[in-house]
Amino acid sequence: MHILAPYAALLALIFVMLSVRTLRLRKQLQIGIGDGGNPQLLRAMRVHANFAEYVPLSLVLLLLVEGQGAPALLVHWLCLGLLVGRVSHAFGVSQKKEDFKFRILGMATTFAVLVGSSAYLLFAFARSALA
Repeated sequence: MHILAPYAALLALIFVMLSVRTLRLRKQLQIGIGDGGNPQLLRAMRVHANFAEYVPLSLVLLLLVEGQGAPALLVHWLCLGLLVGRVSHAFGVSQKKEDFKFRILGMATTFAVLVGSSAYLLFAFARSALA
């Protein structure tokens, strides 16, 4: 389990950055709860929440993929996909005049990691069950 660790650490640091950005914006706008109808705070909250919604499950699946002895190159590609996908999504949704290309790339890449990891695990399970 050596490949996943630096990617997980980078994702954790990005999560902290998104958290701090949202907290600073709350302080600046003096909005303690909710979004106060402020579109900028709503975007920051959704970027942060979306990251929190997708990254944990993805990391669990990637940990299992690596634990199943997947080829190192596959684990790197899946981890890079998650990292690029989450950064792309966060960047795209954070923009006042959003370019949906970044959001779409981010979600497509994240979904590819989820589906690819799940498929690998299901095939590994089937292979071991039939052996």
